[in-house]
Amino acid sequence: MEPQVGSILEGKVTSITKFGAFVALEGGRSGLVHISEIANTFVNDVHDFLQEGQTVKVLVLSTENGKINLSIKKTLPQQERPGFRPQRPASARPAGPRPAAHPAASGSAHPPRSSFGRGGQTLPPSADQSFEDKLKQFLSSSEGKMADLNRSIDGKRGGGRRRR
Repeated sequence: MEPQVGSILEGKVTSITKFGAFVALEGGRSGLVHISEIANTFVNDVHDFLQEGQTVKVLVLSTENGKINLSIKKTLPQQERPGFRPQRPASARPAGPRPAAHPAASGSAHPPRSSFGRGGQTLPPSADQSFEDKLKQFLSSSEGKMADLNRSIDGKRGGGRRRR
């Protein structure tokens, strides 16, 4: 009997590979839990989370060509990511024009002069700026530095126009 997609089953880990773990299910069937489906966090080594012979609960993701794809992490309770804040509803957003999505869209490759300190270095972002403002300031500064670096490299390579 083929396991139903979406059903939660219990199985035993039979072998562990670098890309996941094979789990023996009831009825003599076995399936693969891919490394990306083992835990809610990054899994570098499967051995850090599973051992051979361990009994686990798995969710059947798909059954194609006799292969059964399983997930352990989808049977675990959802954990909120640290630092994650749900987005505000549109009604709670401030009214007014929205800033340009990308600094290059505004036509300027450099941050506004007010953000420059002495020697052309950008000032650290202040605490009262929104994340988008800080990101826009960083991208503008970064693009300006990259343009200066590319100009410097082109000059050393002889990338300018040749005279006749």
